[in-house]
Amino acid sequence: MADDRPTEETLRAITLAFNAHDLDEIMGFFADECSLDMPKGPEPWGRRHVGKAAVREGLAARFDGLPDVHYGEDRHWISGDLGVSEWLLTGTTPEGEKVRVRGCDHWEFRDGKVTRKDSYWKIVEK
Repeated sequence: MADDRPTEETLRAITLAFNAHDLDEIMGFFADECSLDMPKGPEPWGRRHVGKAAVREGLAARFDGLPDVHYGEDRHWISGDLGVSEWLLTGTTPEGEKVRVRGCDHWEFRDGKVTRKDSYWKIVEK
């Protein structure tokens, strides 16, 4: 039986796919039954997208809202089926506003696929 446990390399590969803005590659890491919690939204958990199609739409909206988004200075940890990625997000909104913020993703996996991605950003005061 193949070992399908996630590794730090899994999280690095996901980050590379995000930096390439490759939705097909990104979604290949996700299970059919998955969820995505965005850092901003109307609820305490932000905006939640449930199901692979909804997660894809949520991620597409991220790329639309920050067309040059990049996750750099990344570090990753895995413990069993849980993972954490830390990063510095940079990008520019369509209106020209520069974004530079530290954040992290909490990952949950089942059978080697992402079942939950929960994103957090620091709140930058101007």
